[in-house]
Amino acid sequence: MRLFTGIALTSEVREALERWTSDLRTAFSGLRWSPPEQWHVTLQFLGETQEIRYGCIVDELRSVRAQAVDVQLGEPGFFERAGIFHIAVQATASLLALHSQTEAALTRCEFVPEARVYAPHITLARRKGRGPSPDFERLQKSVRGHPALRLPAWRAKEFLLYESFTGPAGSRYEVRERFPLM
Repeated sequence: MRLFTGIALTSEVREALERWTSDLRTAFSGLRWSPPEQWHVTLQFLGETQEIRYGCIVDELRSVRAQAVDVQLGEPGFFERAGIFHIAVQATASLLALHSQTEAALTRCEFVPEARVYAPHITLARRKGRGPSPDFERLQKSVRGHPALRLPAWRAKEFLLYESFTGPAGSRYEVRERFPLM
């Protein structure tokens, strides 16, 4: 099974992002757009995980005692090498604390923390394939010309353990467990 932890968006934020991306989805149909119901802020990517480790994961994540997380979205951006169009998420103190605590909890289940710096974001679309994408390049130019994006902030009162199912149409995520925040 393929697992990760994350924070779900509120319906208000998801609907605002849907409205903002609506015209972009039509104009840049050569990209693989993430379905709005799949949008989330990833905390930890665990990757392919053996079923036998699931109990440890859940037990350790239940031991996390973190404050509710203030989530504030930033500007749209691009991870060019990976071909990802995203909305940045501000690295608030509460978000960084939760990330750190979940990372520490998962090391007790023998997960190795990622070496790269945590860059919280919401993935909106991906380039199809590995080669150049005219739509991806045009989207970059188009977004830079848009007015500043203003999205509502929210306080997350839980984080989730998701399972990812990959298929020809992209990934589908299912919530496996919910963990309350204080």
